[in-house]
Amino acid sequence: MAGHVYIGSFTSAGGKGLTTAAVDPDSGALTALHADAAVDDPSFLVLSEDRTRLYTVVEHPRNGAAAAFSLNDPSRPELLGAAVPVGGGSPTHLCLHQGHLLTANYGTGTISVLPVEGEGTLGATRHVMEHEGDGPDPDRQTGPHAHMVLPDPAGRWVLTVDLGTDSVRVCELDAATGELEIEREMGLRSGSGPRHLTFHPRGDRAYIMNELASVVTVCHWDAEVGRLKPVAEVSVLPEGATGPNYPSELVVSPDGRFAWAANRGHNSIAVLSLDADGDTLELLETVDCGGDWPRHLTLDPAGTRLYAANERSGDVSWFDVDPSTGTPRLAGSLPVPAASCVVFG
Repeated sequence: MAGHVYIGSFTSAGGKGLTTAAVDPDSGALTALHADAAVDDPSFLVLSEDRTRLYTVVEHPRNGAAAAFSLNDPSRPELLGAAVPVGGGSPTHLCLHQGHLLTANYGTGTISVLPVEGEGTLGATRHVMEHEGDGPDPDRQTGPHAHMVLPDPAGRWVLTVDLGTDSVRVCELDAATGELEIEREMGLRSGSGPRHLTFHPRGDRAYIMNELASVVTVCHWDAEVGRLKPVAEVSVLPEGATGPNYPSELVVSPDGRFAWAANRGHNSIAVLSLDADGDTLELLETVDCGGDWPRHLTLDPAGTRLYAANERSGDVSWFDVDPSTGTPRLAGSLPVPAASCVVFG
């Protein structure tokens, strides 16, 4: 039985909005079923835990918003009311946590908290938490630029990743009030530009993808007190690589043996191996991403295939992953103009 994926895109760059595709269970191939531009620039998506609702940011530079869709018919998501303003500019990422939807607003360097109400609809924004600081890059770090927000594996803490301040903040959410409070901030190497973070399947290691330095920072994660400790860095580019590069996404295999990073500019997928502890990453190789400007990378639920949303070439490419070497092998692609995110239903 075929499953579904949901693909976000930038309508401002010619995208069709939210695209639904069927997934062939044997080959992993995608077939487009439906496209809906009910909201502008649905660039990043997240599913509810029961997979009956889909949420998206509306990445407007001034009047950012979030929207909810019903998946009662998984092949045709239905918008649940109007998009709700988040009180921040250019929301680039979102997550669900303790009955709320949180957005990371890149343009204003803030995190917004919206309640998830009955039937999965979104209520008015309850709280906007501001980041403070800057970095050395005069083009990208003149102020805070929150790029990601996510709960830790235990569901207690909220981590916010800020490209503009070279730091990750650990926060707590008061579910009763919707207030988000910063508990501590961990600084990273100056000018590194952290973008995204993912956890080891064991939950005690975190890996931070740095957009401005093309490196992954390995951290120990202490869930008891909510503390990150950087222990190592590894490049996601091969030795001698030239030209600008801006890594976007990092994913770790379910067994913790491999990680893959999407390189925008180099237009590749970096293949990294992890040791048993998860402390040591080694760049094994890079393979072509199957298009131009891979903005997002995700694994299928079985962890056997990778999917890359190639924004500038306007396609989603899929790869079969060799289980012994971690090498992705291009298997096909689906045209999706201005593709930005892929989520499995």
